[in-house]
Amino acid sequence: MPMLRRLLLLLLLALPAGTAHAQDRFITIASTTSTEQSGLFGHLLPIFTQQTGIGVRVVALGTGQALEVARRGDADVVFVHDRAAEDRFVAEGFGGPRRHVMFNDFVLIGPAADPAGIAGLRDTTVALRRIAEARAPFISRGDRSGTHAAELRLWQIAGLDPQAGRGQWYREVGQGMGPALNTAAAQGAYLLADRGTWLSFRNRQDLRILVEGDARLFNQYGVMLVNPQRHPHVKAADGQRFMDWVVSPTGQQAIAGYRISGAQLFFPNATQPEPKS
Repeated sequence: MPMLRRLLLLLLLALPAGTAHAQDRFITIASTTSTEQSGLFGHLLPIFTQQTGIGVRVVALGTGQALEVARRGDADVVFVHDRAAEDRFVAEGFGGPRRHVMFNDFVLIGPAADPAGIAGLRDTTVALRRIAEARAPFISRGDRSGTHAAELRLWQIAGLDPQAGRGQWYREVGQGMGPALNTAAAQGAYLLADRGTWLSFRNRQDLRILVEGDARLFNQYGVMLVNPQRHPHVKAADGQRFMDWVVSPTGQQAIAGYRISGAQLFFPNATQPEPKS
């Protein structure tokens, strides 16, 4: 027997019983880039797999794109952070019910020089008006993500249309949070970021958190099972098991335990009651 084949056979025989079966058993989660780029999934999902034997494959996109993946039936579970878009997804019959999982907040990032003079403000809309008035460079994700949707809502509340500055001081990069932060760092620009990705981001250069603490910067995450009646191939039982686990005391404790340099990135709130409509 050739040496290479012999080595491969020995490796296969050395695998624990059931390993190949465990590798074949998996679910696909369509999720936002912040859960991936913050490192949360790298911490959370191995714990779930170890406890259940169910592997997880992640499709990390902006929330809008993640929901489109789920609408096509190319995911079993959706884990995102744009409540209005999530509610539409459920109302259209593509999935649900939706469950709270965790929250953090958005922060307005900018260069230490702060040409728009927004440092220390508690009102994000005032800060955005100053950025627009100063025509200071602003980086938008421009990718239909939950962060992008939150940014556009804040511009609307501020009574401004950032598209008026498109190609001048307002630039859409059409990418995830990490690349958007890299672009802002390179250009000395402002941007809206989720705190989790910001805390895990290393290429900060002279970027700083300039505005935080505004109640409108609250960032809620939710989880939903894709409707198996629309897409019969959806792994409903294993997908439901992930949902039940992530909102259980064990899953919630795992979320709370994820920290970077002592800072907690996400705060579990599965037991928080749904707001009344």
